[in-house]
Amino acid sequence: MMPKHENDFFSRVYQVAELIPHGRVTSYGAIANYLGSYRGARMVGWAMNKCSSWPRFVPAHRVVNSKGILTGKHHFPGGETMKELLENEGVKIEENQITNFDEVFWNPATELL
Repeated sequence: MMPKHENDFFSRVYQVAELIPHGRVTSYGAIANYLGSYRGARMVGWAMNKCSSWPRFVPAHRVVNSKGILTGKHHFPGGETMKELLENEGVKIEENQITNFDEVFWNPATELL
């Protein structure tokens, strides 16, 4: 069982991730910064890895690293699921990196005012 403070942080991560629009992506660090945890990108990654415990759907495939690389892809079944989900939303990917990253990047700090 997770310590309560960790569970609260994870819940806040999931609430932000649920707001990422279809066809857009954000980064672990952008979510962490929005939540006031400026060095918490890794913790956001851990939260994404555990999101199946959240009672609602969390679009974890829309959370990538700060360079647009699909670093979390190994947590999805089949190895290509994350890429396929993003491509189905119009995100362009080559060699596990989003090629239109600037165009599709969603920053919660500016989008959730």
